[in-house]
Amino acid sequence: MAQLPPGIRFITLFSRDQWYRAFIFILTFLLYASFHLSRKPISIVKGELHKHCAASHEADLSSYREYAAQIQPVKKSFNVSQCGWEPFDKSNYKQLLGTLDYSFLCAYAIGMYLSGIIGERLPIRYYLTVGMLASGFFTAMFGLGYFYNIHNLWFYIMAQVTNGLVQTTGWPSVVTCIGNWFGKGRRGLIMGMWNSHTSVGNILGSLIAAYWVSTCWGLSFVVPGVIIAVMGVICFLFLIERKYFTPFKVVLVREHQLFKVSSANDNCTVSLTSGTAVLAESRQGTSAISFFGALRIPGVVEFSLCLLFAKLVSYTFLFWLPLYITNVEHLDAKRAGDLSTLFDVGGIFGGILAGLISDRLEKRASTCGMMLLLAAPTVRVLMLLISGALVNGPYALITTAVSADLGTHKSLKGNARALSTVTAIIDGTGSVGAALGPLLAGLISPSGWNNVFYMLMVADACALLFLLRLIQKELRCNADYNL
Repeated sequence: MAQLPPGIRFITLFSRDQWYRAFIFILTFLLYASFHLSRKPISIVKGELHKHCAASHEADLSSYREYAAQIQPVKKSFNVSQCGWEPFDKSNYKQLLGTLDYSFLCAYAIGMYLSGIIGERLPIRYYLTVGMLASGFFTAMFGLGYFYNIHNLWFYIMAQVTNGLVQTTGWPSVVTCIGNWFGKGRRGLIMGMWNSHTSVGNILGSLIAAYWVSTCWGLSFVVPGVIIAVMGVICFLFLIERKYFTPFKVVLVREHQLFKVSSANDNCTVSLTSGTAVLAESRQGTSAISFFGALRIPGVVEFSLCLLFAKLVSYTFLFWLPLYITNVEHLDAKRAGDLSTLFDVGGIFGGILAGLISDRLEKRASTCGMMLLLAAPTVRVLMLLISGALVNGPYALITTAVSADLGTHKSLKGNARALSTVTAIIDGTGSVGAALGPLLAGLISPSGWNNVFYMLMVADACALLFLLRLIQKELRCNADYNL
């Protein structure tokens, strides 16, 4: 008999369930990477929206315009100002660019609280598909301002607001889906690796946007918009939101010769009487949890507030790091965008490391606290790799494994429909910090970039402060166990 080819032997090593898990892992990874890919261009294009022109030119800009109005008009290119793209060529450009960040992130934070509640009540595949198609449209809409020579600030603000709202469909959906397929066994490590989609998306978004930023910055938005829309179609065609076949445990009940067969999650019961199987679905725990019911789950409030400050730090880097490198290191927008990816590379390793340590120690809060404590001294551009790992490690752990743990907490008594709401509350609160960080950076940076870094260090300390009670509880439980 001929020996099976190596590839076929490899395929048969794994069960159908394991192949499905691997497929869902990869698919949801790519889906959410496309979300972050579409968010990154704004940070890369900032250096082109406002160019670092000569100070003398900025001082005489109004006089030059008065003189230009008196001479024979000539055909102007799209980018009519030597200092960037109007209206971001003004001296208050930092505040204007900060307004764009704040518009997106504020809309994202508000929408996230609603998104989780809505997501619990709709099929994930449809909900996520519509959200990705809409995200693609509004991402591309910002870039169309370049091609149609639009200089109205409100156009760009509205593009950011609408994009922020529709992008809230992503995170609760993918976390719920991945939580449905993977149990608690090695959840920290698995989700730590899976959560690297954030950094991978940021890196790809930086590289794609940087490719066109100096020649045609509109494509820096249009191309990512097309990519996330295409991924939305793939989501509709291939996403399986939960396991349909769950293992059964069999319990023999002697009374009335009744055999009770229950699923592993206690949501379904099969009664065998006189050779007839009757399938009865248990209604216990099938209703979606309320917003305030989710807040009462132990640890949700503490981790939410911790994430608020952790995400403040992470998103300040995400939106302002390329511009900081451009202004301080005097690099062009493309090179600054490429260098900023080091922070995201560090974030990949940080998320995996946080998951691995928290699984080994079985202490989520303590792992986050340790990394936050080490993060403060590294919040500098010269330590981007280390800073990215220590800042994004707790952020990744809280938004994935911690959210999944709390969404399936024992106090829920088997209610599997709380995961999306819990995830939305935690990430929505974190998104408030994500909105505040870039806004504060825009307000503080005129007084000096050092003050921005001091603000980030204070935020890191606040994130650690909100975890102290949970850390103390974990350490006390460990001490009681050893006794």
